[in-house]
Amino acid sequence: MTMTEKQIAIIGGGPAGLMAAETLSLLGHRVTVYDGMPTVARKFLLAGKSGLNITHSEDYRLFAGRFGAASARLRPALDGFRPDDVRAWAEGLGTETFVGSSGRVFPKAMKASPLLRAWLARLEARGVGILTRHRWCGFDGNLLAFETPRGRRLIRHDAVLLALGGASYARLGSDAAWVSWLRDKGVKIAAFQPANCGFDVTWSATFGERFAGEPLKAVTATSEAGTFPGEFVISTTGIEGSLVYAHATSLRDRLTKKGEASLVVDLAPGRSEQRLMRDLARQDPKASFSNRLRKGAGIEGVKAGLLRELADAAALSHPERLASLIKALPIPLLRPRPIEEAISSAGGILWDELDDGYMLKKLPGMFVAGEMIDWEAPTGGYLLTACLATGRAAASGMDSWLRNN
Repeated sequence: MTMTEKQIAIIGGGPAGLMAAETLSLLGHRVTVYDGMPTVARKFLLAGKSGLNITHSEDYRLFAGRFGAASARLRPALDGFRPDDVRAWAEGLGTETFVGSSGRVFPKAMKASPLLRAWLARLEARGVGILTRHRWCGFDGNLLAFETPRGRRLIRHDAVLLALGGASYARLGSDAAWVSWLRDKGVKIAAFQPANCGFDVTWSATFGERFAGEPLKAVTATSEAGTFPGEFVISTTGIEGSLVYAHATSLRDRLTKKGEASLVVDLAPGRSEQRLMRDLARQDPKASFSNRLRKGAGIEGVKAGLLRELADAAALSHPERLASLIKALPIPLLRPRPIEEAISSAGGILWDELDDGYMLKKLPGMFVAGEMIDWEAPTGGYLLTACLATGRAAASGMDSWLRNN
């Protein structure tokens, strides 16, 4: 049997799976991608609706360290497909990119669909087959079982790459149904948890109804992860948005370990506590709280509402205590929002279950890539870059294994 006659199955048509298919086709393999949804890359397309963030332009050493405990294990894959390589790859598909003010990299078209169309056309030209509505449903002996519109189908394969995603956005295909099938084979998998997620807070009915959807702009927030500037949004159930997501891992882990966590917000990062205290003390005590806060601290609207919601009445009338709260207002959190709402997930196949080529040690010839593996990333293009990089690395690992088996 020649190399091109071997049957290679890639299960999952997201960025990791499609990059693996591209890499394997370039190496001379015949590849078929199977996806359970009517079309591929649905989560990729959803992410592109608000502007597809494909990678980040920061110094690569910083970039490669953004993956927490998994940074060292991901590093070889990232070294093989760095942010500059992601940009070059996108531009090779006719998608020009630019660096935004935050350092994030976007297509000039700000959409995912043109990039995906060009990518799929390239794969088709290289002979990659894509079968949609083929939902993997586990093993049947040494065969792969799929549910299809024409009934159950069994597929023989010489090598398979799983790129089925984590456990967020189940409606787009990432439902983690594969976990039980791999556990039955002895593969160890860490339970999935929400990542880049919002958090529940016990708002009063009045505050929740009045301020839901309102952004808190020009603030900084602190947790065990550090202090970062940005903005976030009040929701009916709590808080969400980019600044919250930057702290999500730290806050989630503290809630798990300690049962409590708070995000500490500086509502006036441009003013010192001493200045606030002095300016608030100068206000007419007979004036309304809203006027004293607006004139003495430049705070009104949702920021003022948040202070009223979380501070006791005595603190609001005491300039020193009020200044202290403006600079460090703790928002007590109850729990992360459900994983179905999270941008991504943490958890997955433990790294010790994989060899250096991303093959499952207990299942020779079966490789994995993307969010199925136990790593997580902040928002900012890190997640997509690592999915592409691990897809490419797993494909290279599969190529080496096929040539030696």
